[in-house]
Amino acid sequence: MRALHVIPAVAPRYGGPSVAVIRMCGALRETGVDAVLAATDADGAGRLPVEIGRETVFEGLPAFFFARLASESVKASPGLAHWLRRNVESFDVVHVHGVFAHATLAAARSARRAGVPYLIRPLGQLDPWSLAQGRLRKRLFLGLAGRRAIEAASRIQWTTEDERRLAPREVSRRPGVVIPLGVDEDLFGGPAEPPATRSRTVLFLSRLHEKKNLEGLVEAFLEVVRGEGLSGWRLRIAGEGDAAYSKRLRELVGRGDTGARIRFVGWLSGDEKRRALREAALLALPSRQENFGIVVAEAMACGTPVLVSEAVNLASMVREAGAGWVVSLDHGDLRRGLCEALRSDEERERRGRAALSVAETRFRWPAVGRALAAVYSDLAREKRAP
Repeated sequence: MRALHVIPAVAPRYGGPSVAVIRMCGALRETGVDAVLAATDADGAGRLPVEIGRETVFEGLPAFFFARLASESVKASPGLAHWLRRNVESFDVVHVHGVFAHATLAAARSARRAGVPYLIRPLGQLDPWSLAQGRLRKRLFLGLAGRRAIEAASRIQWTTEDERRLAPREVSRRPGVVIPLGVDEDLFGGPAEPPATRSRTVLFLSRLHEKKNLEGLVEAFLEVVRGEGLSGWRLRIAGEGDAAYSKRLRELVGRGDTGARIRFVGWLSGDEKRRALREAALLALPSRQENFGIVVAEAMACGTPVLVSEAVNLASMVREAGAGWVVSLDHGDLRRGLCEALRSDEERERRGRAALSVAETRFRWPAVGRALAAVYSDLAREKRAP
């Protein structure tokens, strides 16, 4: 079984989707699926230092990269489209990641013409919040070719039930599967200190982006530690983002954080990231929109309770499992939830245990790989059926 994974870009700056597709391909290869990656070399204003147009190895995976020629938003790549037309028929299935990109249109069109079944993983781009960002451009994209690409897909891969529920009805009713993402196995390994006895640290670990509602988190945190007798707590902000937004955020912290309780620590990865997740007493992600929230799953795998907004699509799972606190986007509710989480050592410990229990059953990449391999086999059988 050969499976081609097509995604607009895999540079770390693009966040969770880039990491997830690499881990997903690795998990599939462990099941015996020959998973191959195809993407552009986009890396913001720059380019990934990769070989163009020839098979290479990227993060241990066979991969093909092509030059992005225009528009950072759609990442147009004639080279990728040309390669897909010539090579897609050598694959049994195509797995497309994302909607509003040239790579999606090129992969879907080539797969249809070659009679190769394909899946689309929307990455949360079809929920109301995402569709409202650049609404006219996205309506034009869907009208020209995007809707056809979605309608002709053999399956839609959702990562949560909430993602499917929030999509337009005509899409959510199409044949689909709900298969979550996984987290690195080393996050599960070794005994983690109980949340109640960890350092009094709230961790934010994600891209610095307006949709993450970091301003709201900073303001709520400062209000709680000043007004609720919780002055021993600290907030660590781990991540990078747009320079202008990052500057604005630092200025906000500089004006309000007279006690140096908030610290920016930059992008964390590898052992540093693992240590930060396992040492934090609470992971906070009060986003205005979050398709999955891979860092939430990673924190849960470390036995770290989480505080998320109801706009994070893992919120339903967090609430049902008692794995943390779910708040609305109302500032008062965020403040209330944060105060409750910081006040109770016992609750953090209890919810941290629940978080680990859920993660051990839902967020392991080997299980994700097996589930996807089964879907691919189903599609191959359907193609062979008369």
